[in-house]
Amino acid sequence: MFQRIDYSRNLAGQLLSILDLLLPVIYIAIMYLIGTYIQSKNADNPIYKYYRRGLMAKCFGAIAVCLVYVYWYKGGDTINYFVSSVPLINMMSKNFDVFVSIMQGNITWENRSQFDVITGYPEFWRDPVAMFVVRLIVPLTILGFKSYLATAILLASICYSGIWRLFVVFHSEFPQLEDKLATAVLFIPSVVFWGSGILKDSITISAVGWFTYSFYCFFILKRRNISYLIFLFISGFLMVSIKPYILFALLPGSIIWLSNQRIANIKSAFLKILFGPILLAIALGGGVFALSQMGSLLGNYSLDKVVSKAVESNNDQKQEYYGGNSFDIGEINDDPMSMLSKAHLAIGATLFRPFLWDARNPVMFLSACENTYILLLTLFLFMKLKIFGFLKMVNSNPLLQFSMLFALFFAFSVGIATSNFGSLVRLKIPCIPFFVSSLFIMQHLYEEKTNKKLFTIKRN
Repeated sequence: MFQRIDYSRNLAGQLLSILDLLLPVIYIAIMYLIGTYIQSKNADNPIYKYYRRGLMAKCFGAIAVCLVYVYWYKGGDTINYFVSSVPLINMMSKNFDVFVSIMQGNITWENRSQFDVITGYPEFWRDPVAMFVVRLIVPLTILGFKSYLATAILLASICYSGIWRLFVVFHSEFPQLEDKLATAVLFIPSVVFWGSGILKDSITISAVGWFTYSFYCFFILKRRNISYLIFLFISGFLMVSIKPYILFALLPGSIIWLSNQRIANIKSAFLKILFGPILLAIALGGGVFALSQMGSLLGNYSLDKVVSKAVESNNDQKQEYYGGNSFDIGEINDDPMSMLSKAHLAIGATLFRPFLWDARNPVMFLSACENTYILLLTLFLFMKLKIFGFLKMVNSNPLLQFSMLFALFFAFSVGIATSNFGSLVRLKIPCIPFFVSSLFIMQHLYEEKTNKKLFTIKRN
């Protein structure tokens, strides 16, 4: 029988029973053995030395999120997702047909009326996106024996697959940077933390990884395996269903990446100059057309509504009920030009804030320390390369170009719609591995170019 969470009582007592403390140990041990097996099976591939460590980081990140939300925040979405999945499981024994109907997406009030005090009541019935997440974790809640921590560990372990694929893509292009790329993709603290709990962000950042990997294998490496298209579709579906703006941010870089690949196959320099801009324009136009045709599917995130949605979200997060934990990039009007005029402020806020002096709690302070390092590395590259050198280097490699374009488009999307640090540190995580990886790659290319010049001088 399910007992509804009472936030006025001790959350730890309700969510962390003896079973909840024992099961995570068992599941951590299982994941460790799985990680060891996969790592040993791929012992001939040097990057797999990071596999088990990355998996363990995700598992402990999931536990950390659970404990922070129970003991520090004393409630929140991650708890409500789990709490809402349990009544659906209880419905299996009461009315299996209703359970199947709900799992198929029929979030109707008729189905809602079937819940009672015995089954418990889902928390998110009025929110279809949240209920989509709840339905996704129902199988994991079953496998986790309705344990909050065990369910979180299982979700983190599955979502790790997308993060690992993203690392594989970067390593394939820059194998000499495996340590730095492993840090950027697998071990950045904020990404490990916010991308590991029972949260939308854990699912979407994994979907981004799978999308990038599948796109890279099918379109760039030309491995014509149907499985890559299937993963591309599934990852795109997950992003559209949970956070469509992530797919918006991915598409420009993906289209340019593919266009550059096609242009590179043209041997004639004249034809490249002639057809390059045409191919790029056709590709970008096709992407915009495709998004415009998805209006009914995207709902509030359709092209004709996304601008007003961003302004509404930005204004809401400045209200006093967010505890003064907000920042302001200036007034934003409901038109694209107003937003573009704030692009530099929005991107800067997403990539580099909170600053150290913005921190109001330990979680935010750790994020601020991380942001300080990223800011210093960015400033170093700008000082060495200057603006045109920076842009030229980004344009020198297709993966680097895609990575930076996604990071900047995504940073703009989040920064323009978010004015609350608490939301910002969580929402920004999909672009951080891309941006930091891009910085590490550019640092390497700069040092390689500098060393080559020094070698030439000494030789002469």
